[in-house]
Amino acid sequence: MNAARHEMHARFWGVRGSIPVSGPGYARYGGNTSCVEVRCGGSVLVFDAGTGLRPLGAALVREGCADLDLFLTHGHIDHVVGLPFFALAYRPGNSLRVWSGHQGPGGGTTESTVRSLMSSPLLPITPDIFPAEVSFRDFSAGDDLAPPCGVSIRTARLRHPGGATGYRVDCGGRSICYVTDTEHKPDAPDENILTLVDGADILIYDAMFTDEELPRHRGWGHSTWEEGARLCRTAGVGTYAIFHHAPERDDEALDRIGAAARRVFPGSVVAREGMVLTP
Repeated sequence: MNAARHEMHARFWGVRGSIPVSGPGYARYGGNTSCVEVRCGGSVLVFDAGTGLRPLGAALVREGCADLDLFLTHGHIDHVVGLPFFALAYRPGNSLRVWSGHQGPGGGTTESTVRSLMSSPLLPITPDIFPAEVSFRDFSAGDDLAPPCGVSIRTARLRHPGGATGYRVDCGGRSICYVTDTEHKPDAPDENILTLVDGADILIYDAMFTDEELPRHRGWGHSTWEEGARLCRTAGVGTYAIFHHAPERDDEALDRIGAAARRVFPGSVVAREGMVLTP
């Protein structure tokens, strides 16, 4: 097989949770909400459509990318709000497949979630404005997926209000896992996640809170950087990317978390916009 088909990396375009932030205190790590680009050879996969999707779209258009798959963890606003501003969808002849294992309130589909966002009074446009070919793919969290690009993707159900999905991408014997918006149990690791990330090269994990903060935020559907480190040790993960930073967490606070995380799991990094990780 051609060596180029084995090339794989993850690039971060948005690393925040809940709401985008701006200002000098957030300049180094960035303020856009969740969006991660994964390249597997010639295939382009995007995970979540937060505000980071807008700059990603501009970069993809400059590159001439015309076909990709977008995987949503769930339909909460910080993970989908970038979709109406995704430049690739405004180019005739382009193809965009939007996947989701999160079925919205009342049994809604991926398409109905996007249409709810792109409708009055929230927006003056609907998805019908896109000149690209945009299709919607529903699945159940826990399914194995076979997108047209030929990459192997496994999924797992996460613990988040309304439901969410974690993903594992395997390509050329290497693996990247994207697991965000999940709340761990206080006394045991999540077996769904352990199974999904077992032996992974890279785990991108929801670390919105610290262990100290979590008791005040039970039921919010988020985890801690310490739990991420515990999962990585147990599952034999290579690199742990701390992700979905709380909007109030400024650069200095994230520096402190990074230093503490490296002491307990040396393979830890704090995700920042523009960072590229290669398995």
